[in-house]
Amino acid sequence: MEPDVRRCCSVLKIWVLSILALAAHSMSAAAELDLDAKSWRTINDGVMGGVSHGEMVAINNGLRFRGRLSLENNGGFASARTAYVGKPVSAGRVRLRVRGDGRRYQFRVRLDPHDDGVSWRANFDTSESWQTIDLPFGNFEPVYRGRPVANAGSFEPKKIRQLGFMLADRKEGAFQLDITSIEFPTGE
Repeated sequence: MEPDVRRCCSVLKIWVLSILALAAHSMSAAAELDLDAKSWRTINDGVMGGVSHGEMVAINNGLRFRGRLSLENNGGFASARTAYVGKPVSAGRVRLRVRGDGRRYQFRVRLDPHDDGVSWRANFDTSESWQTIDLPFGNFEPVYRGRPVANAGSFEPKKIRQLGFMLADRKEGAFQLDITSIEFPTGE
């Protein structure tokens, strides 16, 4: 083979490999999280005397946040959270793939690893059909123990350290939220 032809083939190989690498990066740009039920822990209203119960369990291809909400003893919330150990988030939103029970849930994030501090929440309504829900970070509200926080600063996605779900809709009864995907889509 002539030197010019070999050089051209080498350049073409490098170009093709570069294109494939860019395509692979674009496809994985939506940082999808590992949905391992063992990494989630529940915090329910029992911390303040309530008797609600919630848990995160594994299902086929995902998780199920389930339990029973009770207003007894001034209770009324159930939650589950996990540490976020992925790459710093550069996306402008979180995308959830969920199926619920018609109730309004909260998706929560914390920007520090501490359990007792400001959370940033966004509410979303569910149905009994599968839904893909985008929650723009600009719509997240800072809260502490369910109350808005006036001077919490700005929301910085790259500082996300915890993720969670909460039900606090003041309606007694059983609940169930199935989750098959939590991702931070970029490049769209």
